[in-house]
Amino acid sequence: MPRRHRLRAALVVLAVVVVLALVVTSLVSALVVRRPLPDVQGTQALAGLEAEVEVTRDARGVPTIVAETPYDLFLAQGYVSAQERFFQMDYRRHVSAGRLAELVGPDESAIEADRVIRTLGWRRVAEQEWDLLSPDTRDHLQAYADGVNAYLEDRDPGSIGMEYTVLGLRVPQQAPEAWDPIDSLAWLKAMAWDLRANYDRELSRAQTYRFVQDVARVEELFPPYPQDRNLPIVTSADVASEAFPAASTTELDLTDAGLQGALESAERALSAVPHLVGDGDGIGSNSWAVAGEHTASGKPILANDPHMGISAPGVWSQVGLRCAEVTDACPFDATGFSLAGLPGVVIGHNGSLAWGLTNMGADVTDFFLERVEDGEVLVDGQRAPLDVRTETIEVAGGDDVEIEVRTTRHGPLVSDVLDLPDVQRAPVPDDAPGLRFEVALSWTALTPGRTGDAIFALMTAQDAADVAAAAVLLEVPAQNIVFATTDGHIGYQAPGRVPLRGAVAGPVPSDGTWPRPGWDSRYDWQGWVDPADMPRLLDPVEGFVVAANQAVTPLGVGPFLAEDTDYGYRSQRVRDLLTARIAAGEALDVASTAELQTDAHSPYAQVLVPALLQVRVEDPFDRAGQQLLRDWDQSMDVDSAAAMYFAAVWADVLQLTFADDLPEGHAPTGDARWLEVVRGMLDDPTSPWWDDRSTPGVVEGRDDVLARALVSARRQLTAQISSRTEDWEWGQLHTAAPTHPVLGGDGVPGMLHRLVNPVPQRVGGGSSLVAATSWDAATGSYGVTSAPSMRMVVDLGDLDSSTWVNLTGTSGHPASAHYADQLEAWAQGRQFPWPYSAAAVSADAVDRQTLVPPQD
Repeated sequence: MPRRHRLRAALVVLAVVVVLALVVTSLVSALVVRRPLPDVQGTQALAGLEAEVEVTRDARGVPTIVAETPYDLFLAQGYVSAQERFFQMDYRRHVSAGRLAELVGPDESAIEADRVIRTLGWRRVAEQEWDLLSPDTRDHLQAYADGVNAYLEDRDPGSIGMEYTVLGLRVPQQAPEAWDPIDSLAWLKAMAWDLRANYDRELSRAQTYRFVQDVARVEELFPPYPQDRNLPIVTSADVASEAFPAASTTELDLTDAGLQGALESAERALSAVPHLVGDGDGIGSNSWAVAGEHTASGKPILANDPHMGISAPGVWSQVGLRCAEVTDACPFDATGFSLAGLPGVVIGHNGSLAWGLTNMGADVTDFFLERVEDGEVLVDGQRAPLDVRTETIEVAGGDDVEIEVRTTRHGPLVSDVLDLPDVQRAPVPDDAPGLRFEVALSWTALTPGRTGDAIFALMTAQDAADVAAAAVLLEVPAQNIVFATTDGHIGYQAPGRVPLRGAVAGPVPSDGTWPRPGWDSRYDWQGWVDPADMPRLLDPVEGFVVAANQAVTPLGVGPFLAEDTDYGYRSQRVRDLLTARIAAGEALDVASTAELQTDAHSPYAQVLVPALLQVRVEDPFDRAGQQLLRDWDQSMDVDSAAAMYFAAVWADVLQLTFADDLPEGHAPTGDARWLEVVRGMLDDPTSPWWDDRSTPGVVEGRDDVLARALVSARRQLTAQISSRTEDWEWGQLHTAAPTHPVLGGDGVPGMLHRLVNPVPQRVGGGSSLVAATSWDAATGSYGVTSAPSMRMVVDLGDLDSSTWVNLTGTSGHPASAHYADQLEAWAQGRQFPWPYSAAAVSADAVDRQTLVPPQD
């Protein structure tokens, strides 16, 4: 997705700033900012409760809820969620329903986002999922909604969240409407959107073709997964071919289908959608499980840290959910990370099993080029009517906006979602039916499914069989599941709904990496991968399993899941460290595992530094930068001068090499794909990519580019920081700055800005490192764009010795002590104790709240 749309996609309501400047003093008064803080002590009546519920909170405000029935448990969770995070919940539901302008007013970014989301129909699909869910899941969702609504009852907006007071200065704010169970399901669509895998790369391939005009050269910028260096999750030693049948390959006859005008329209439209959990190739995760034979406790250890966008409040809410007596009727006793607006625990552990999730990277989206005329679309030589509906977007303080949504059998037409003019002419196959096309999006999440059931199935899973059963339900987003049990097993399970693509011979792959001709049904999806064929592992012989967004299986083994995965540098580093520690006889424990999560070794430096040190830099002043790299341990530590210099060199190498070859908005981001591209080019010093086409008559080679980058980086940092290299530290430029989704912009008055946006933190790490604090080299900034949204380490031998940390804090209220009280520890790589047993939770409690049924 082009980075030029990042600010717009953030949906900062800048138009309110003028008004805010006039009243900033009153906004930061105790009356406004502290009024929404909830009462978390004593006894409170909660409508709908069947029996008493106990809520204890630890020193960081993390609640543990104990109830006698599932209904009371999730009712209380809804109540507690609304106490701490309702504005975040309300913002999310407005986004996921295409109603953001209804909340924030006549902001063009909000209206554009609403156009796209209405076109995709997230909430429409969520509504269709309701009847597919089990009765128990529907009961849990309804109980959660009842708890939210019990909190909202008779409260004015200003007592629920200070954001309503701020927004009310510009547009009228009514009391929030009642929470509906569908609001929770629609949020799952928003998560699936941000975790949809190769969508960006498919667009980028097609648009890069416009400049390069050579499919083979385009593919050089999307190299295959390096299986000879970075092992997949399931290795060749793990599985026999009969257990994972050979993957089928498909090809597409689409020699010149660049889709240029149509795809540019589609990209502009889709970039308007706000990224609620993250954006770009930094979105990933680390997870691994180590068998008890290699741990200090003698039982498995499981670690997980999902990498997502950074925001305040953060993506996750920590919570414990416990039935007072665990029975078949009330089976829940889980603790971990939930999502505000969704009942249950999404990642965590119960008394028998711990589980972590990472993005599998399955290719679940495809763009289809459609031939549309007079309200009809061409299909196999025949014309079929489009499905057309009208959507009305209500705009607070403004006029309603009416849009027409058109849909083909492949999905909604996204190329005209912003009422753009006719798409431009594009190169297409000789036998294509015309020259002008529109673009439809096929996406697995637009088919109703049962992901809601999967949440509660994982919460109560006891063993590998239970995880496999839950995986069948976890259709979107497609996530790797790594798990470990208290009885000593570790394993991996691939879930998700993954499309089967038709095999059509041709010179361009049809494996989902390039857009497809929609007028020929041979290119339609042919169904879904059978869940029974999805890869899995149990107790691998090497004693650990690592899932960090790399390829799932060896080439040609198992069902085809994706071509565009992460390139495996993070996962291989974890594998190498675990292998070395096991070989040395080191028994891993919680502390050493948490330390591994913050490993900042740079695979970029490992690849590039040897070549950089061979380049001659003439000027002694410039050479001082290069000299930093000679004794560097190649770790992107927060206080490292060499790390800062290397990051600047890397950004310059990408700019100098590719700026003249790529379309606007598709400059190299610097993620693992670009590392793999440059790694391959280093052995070819005369590759055409090194040459700068803007200097006719001069042909640059590898060493020219590297030398210019070394000098340029030295001088940039001199101007930006200091001429003395000893004054440089990576953390001076590489900062994590979580921002509020509505009030986080730089134009917000200072006092309010400081209130809603936590103090930025200097951090080490970088893109495609285990310490995955990603930054975008295309932006000119080294600021963190995505990062570990939480970290957890679970010791299955002693669950009370487990640790965790959230990105910001438990509360969504900026005036709360728990709004960002975990951020500094997170930045420093520290974690907090994570008690689980009833005795440990009670001993750790700071606040005690008793919820009781109302008296008649």
